Amino acid sequence: MIYFILVIGIIVIDQLSKYYAEMLLYGKESYKLINGVFHLTYARNTGAAFSIFRGNQIFLKSITIIVMLFLVFYLFRLTRKKGQILFKISLAFILAGGIGNLIDRIRLDYVIDFFNFTLIHFAIFNVADSFVVVGTILLGYLLLFNKVEI
Repeated sequence: MIYFILVIGIIVIDQLSKYYAEMLLYGKESYKLINGVFHLTYARNTGAAFSIFRGNQIFLKSITIIVMLFLVFYLFRLTRKKGQILFKISLAFILAGGIGNLIDRIRLDYVIDFFNFTLIHFAIFNVADSFVVVGTILLGYLLLFNKVEI
């Protein structure tokens, strides 16, 4: 149960951050937190990571719904077992980030992004993206070094 509370908390933080990005950044120039390094830049992403599948909302929504349903089911089954806390956290992070962006896709037909590392010219991203990446890196580590029983 605690992992689903974590998921809900992350989704709330993600959606609030996107709401404030829309309110404070939409239609304005980038807000320079660290000039030339890190800016807040409002962007609407109709694609997936790095804007792949841009404009293909039906495909993105369908795939995301299928993966999120699988993760809900799998995480629910895992919560009945003791141990593997990091594995459960990694899945919760990926689930929360996926749902956070899915909410945008369903509600708006695009995902709101606003974190902009201008120093390395990286893609603009959001809180949900951050949790998907951290969860995936953690999951990869656990799988790579046999720290998890599937």
